[in-house]
Amino acid sequence: MGSTFNSLVGLIILALDIWAILNVFKSSVGAGTKIIWVVVILVLPVLGLIIWAIAGPRGNVRI
Repeated sequence: MGSTFNSLVGLIILALDIWAILNVFKSSVGAGTKIIWVVVILVLPVLGLIIWAIAGPRGNVRI
């Protein structure tokens, strides 16, 4: 039971990290800034996602 829960949490974090990286690529910031954000998200998956959610660049969101 525990390993199933851990796997599910891992998949959710992976999906959120991929979503964040795609949003970084969609944003209008410079290439260097995009690379830094992608590295932060990849090196620190949970913490990088939280930092990106608070301070990161956003993609072009259409409402």
